[in-house]
Amino acid sequence: MKKFSANFGVLIILVLIVTGTSWLQAAEQNQLVTILFTHDLHDNLLPFNLAANGQIESRGGYARLQTVINRQKALDPQLMLLDGGDYSMGTLFQTIFAQQSPGLRLLGKMGYDVTTFGNHEFDFRPQGLAGSLNAARSSQERLPQIVSANVTIPVNEEGKIVSSDLKDLKQAMDDYGVKPYTILQRKGYKIGVFGLIGYEAASNAPMAGVTFADPLEQARRITDILVQQEKVDMIVCLSHSGTVDDPDKSEDIVLARKVPQIDVIISGHTHSKLEQPIVVGDTYICSADEYGQNLGVITLHKESTGIWKKNSYRLFPIDDTIPADEAVSARIEAFKNLVQTSYLDDMGLTFDERLAYIPFSYNDISEIGTRHAEQPLGNLISDAYIYAVQQAEASSYEPVDVAVVPYGTIRSSFVQGDITVADAFNVSSLGIGKDKKSGYPLISVYLTGKELKTACEVDASITPLMEPAQLYMSGLTYTFNPHRMIFNKVTDAALLKADGTRVEIDDNELYRVVAGLYSAQMLSVVGDKSFGILSLVPKTKAGVPITDFEAQIINTADGGEIKEWAAIARYLHSFAPAASEGLPQVPVFYQQVQGRKIVDHETSLKAVLSQPNRIALVIYAVIVLLLLLFILLVRIIVKQVQKIRRPRPTEVVNLPSQE
Repeated sequence: MKKFSANFGVLIILVLIVTGTSWLQAAEQNQLVTILFTHDLHDNLLPFNLAANGQIESRGGYARLQTVINRQKALDPQLMLLDGGDYSMGTLFQTIFAQQSPGLRLLGKMGYDVTTFGNHEFDFRPQGLAGSLNAARSSQERLPQIVSANVTIPVNEEGKIVSSDLKDLKQAMDDYGVKPYTILQRKGYKIGVFGLIGYEAASNAPMAGVTFADPLEQARRITDILVQQEKVDMIVCLSHSGTVDDPDKSEDIVLARKVPQIDVIISGHTHSKLEQPIVVGDTYICSADEYGQNLGVITLHKESTGIWKKNSYRLFPIDDTIPADEAVSARIEAFKNLVQTSYLDDMGLTFDERLAYIPFSYNDISEIGTRHAEQPLGNLISDAYIYAVQQAEASSYEPVDVAVVPYGTIRSSFVQGDITVADAFNVSSLGIGKDKKSGYPLISVYLTGKELKTACEVDASITPLMEPAQLYMSGLTYTFNPHRMIFNKVTDAALLKADGTRVEIDDNELYRVVAGLYSAQMLSVVGDKSFGILSLVPKTKAGVPITDFEAQIINTADGGEIKEWAAIARYLHSFAPAASEGLPQVPVFYQQVQGRKIVDHETSLKAVLSQPNRIALVIYAVIVLLLLLFILLVRIIVKQVQKIRRPRPTEVVNLPSQE
């Protein structure tokens, strides 16, 4: 009996230890705050393929993402699900942005608590964003809260909104409930969440119509309110600003330094992938890569008042090992059908239609822009522009001399396998035309020969300062040396005909240039980007500077706009099949460079200083003048020093003679 009692006592003690440990673990878990996060989803509702690790991999997809979200919520039902902006624009689903708002509605269905505006939410101008917000609200579905602290509606001196479109946007934002910040209650904590658009992101929303207040000033203002008035325990910023390699130019690192009250920054816009958060003081900066390839998770515990410490951080890959959530898949399919009937039917195309087969893979889009060099994908796109204009104008075709494609407008890449209509759209998905339909149209402008050479110099000199400005051009061949003086890097430029013939450029002749609407508009701001040193003025055929770029849109025979993406689709479908009854095949020609952009890395004195242009001569003259002034100043200083230090002559005394 005594032995039984002793054993029973031991058992009770063990049970208490185990249950006590479990209770402590549960109590500890209950104090952890978990944040799930994404950013830069860009309407990638469906999975996509990319070339990685030497093979083709399937990534992303909202239905897969939902499965991982559900798993995390099963572990912690009180977690927060946040998004850092640019949830729209990037795939065919953007074509129903203003009418159906698929991105916002799906974020709501998937359980997102809060999102913010990125610059691309303004791509369809105030009217488009207003329509999207109204469509989402009219659906009467669950929607995420939108927070935006530095988007303001401009007013005139009388305090009235300056346009009807902006009035509509203001009303739509008010009706939706957009506000600078929101408060979430989690595990007994008050958590303030606010949103920002950064400086560089704001500069990429030229058609937004709204104004973007200084993000640092607004961040300070909101955090003061959250700390002093709302008495929150934690502050999270959904910052569509981003991070770059240089900490001093990394907007979210600067934000963390300047506004240390922020505990967590969900950092969007630069599409960064941070395997571990950047830590600045007591602030954690988190990024999960683009297009829903990963779901970010950070857990934190409160160390002391105003101080939170990370317990764990992880990026969950969203790939084909994850089963799709059936409910989300069904919603995506419904939106896909709406895209077909409202957009693609008018173009005689279908969503999954196979256009061509490509027997090789291009680099991922994130890798293409990192090299300042000719890119075969850029060649393919620029050649497609010329082909599309030729087909549209038929017998009235006026030869296009040059087609221009900035790297910043290329949004995706092609990988080995079949290329569908959806794939073609993704490569050049940005913008909207005069017809209010998705996709920038092609326009025709004229530049002088001298300005064509300037365009080459823009690519050579501006790209190192601003990566999206890199140009890929059909119809030109040019050589530049990155070691030469800025604005004097190009050493040779000529026209390059389709048959490979080189033709010298006449500085005074007008040449026809085709580009997307946005790209052509940006040509006219080259002066600002080059500090007024370079100048490009797009003109009409008569040589008159263009003020209305939409009037230069090139239309098809039936009057529709030639969209950038549709030009690519038609060109892909024009290639000869590899075998009888096979799909058109992208020629191996487009796997290789064609001598359109030649980089000369010679560092000899002759290579670096020879062939100075007018700009270089002026700079050299200024340098020589400054050098001469410096030498003259040194000589004057030396003479003054010598004069001060020169010993006084010894006085000669004539003594009387001893004779």
